[in-house]
Amino acid sequence: MTELFAPRLRHGVLEFPVHHMRGGTSTGLVLWDRWAPADVALREELLRHLMGVPLAGQNDRNKQITGLGRGGPTSNKVFFADIERSSDGDGDVLVSTLAQLAHNHGAIDWSVNCGNMSAALQLWALDSGMVSSAADLQIRNTNTGVTTVSRMQTRPDGSFVAAEIPGVDGAWPAVDLFMQSPVGAKTGRLLPTGSAVDVIDGYSVSCVDVAVPMVICDAAELGKTARESIAELDADPIFKQTLKRLWVTAGLRMGLQRRDGSPMTEDDLARSETIPKICIVGQPQASGNIAVRYFTPQMGHASMAVSGGCCLAAACLVPGSVAQRVARGLPVLGGEFGDVEVGIENPAGILDATVVARMTGGLPEIRSAAYRRSAQVLLRGHAPLYRASRALMAGIMERVAR
Repeated sequence: MTELFAPRLRHGVLEFPVHHMRGGTSTGLVLWDRWAPADVALREELLRHLMGVPLAGQNDRNKQITGLGRGGPTSNKVFFADIERSSDGDGDVLVSTLAQLAHNHGAIDWSVNCGNMSAALQLWALDSGMVSSAADLQIRNTNTGVTTVSRMQTRPDGSFVAAEIPGVDGAWPAVDLFMQSPVGAKTGRLLPTGSAVDVIDGYSVSCVDVAVPMVICDAAELGKTARESIAELDADPIFKQTLKRLWVTAGLRMGLQRRDGSPMTEDDLARSETIPKICIVGQPQASGNIAVRYFTPQMGHASMAVSGGCCLAAACLVPGSVAQRVARGLPVLGGEFGDVEVGIENPAGILDATVVARMTGGLPEIRSAAYRRSAQVLLRGHAPLYRASRALMAGIMERVAR
């Protein structure tokens, strides 16, 4: 990152440097952490300006026309990122912190990572000059503590090897994300409730925590097939109300926590834009191993999130789980680590996940899980903060002066 790409004042307006990027099926911003004010309240004000969400209160009619957000949660993500230089020869580490915003209010969720947008981080580091090689790059996420290895490949002429993924038109720079030791990202346990299956309001659910805590429901018990369109499911108020009851109750049973370590309340979970994720699963109809419709949890996802896909793939290997019951064509795990490929049928096609696992004591021991994504730089430049408070301006310029 050159010193020229720094916050600046033009015509009396503070302008902040941004990379507007796509990672997988999500879009958002990547910001160099160096320029962001240290105070969390000022960081959150900065995010509201950049993404065009209400500075205070709630406005359900807000369309984010004053910012770079795009309405849904998959396009309201911002990463703060920086490179931590290695002093022991183990390689540099990209340190990332995700902020999840919503279009209609100014509250910001700092509790979870995004696997899709994580696919944009290595490309950001290359594009900004933070790193010079497309070799494997460790990414440590501060929201979850999970370390991912990002891998991009280049041809002899320096161009990126490209890939096509469901939900994205065309081939773009390919990114393989390897989640290392992903079990218990938020709860410390593969099965946070201690059971492969729980019954909530008469419905069978599996609560699994691999990369992200997720509630997996049997679509048939909810009168669905996991082949419906997301629009159809989102338009079914009874189904959505039932889904909310399930994720709230399951979240309480899993003991999910706020960022400060205090327990999430029923109201926290009902309003959450991030955890737990929830999905309905059914038998596959194409060449995949399982069919899914995934929610974030408030809204249906047009395809499948990286973290959620890794979690579902792992859940398919848990004996007796809802996912394992409906999955088809998967091998039986042995006592040695091996790669298990899981094809996940979703509204955009089939997403392929790889789980490196073995069976130990009746449960899978999961060493890593990988997902192929693609990424692109949509735009790089400066975003003017026309309504920045004096405190925000001072906080940013203080960083520049260092």
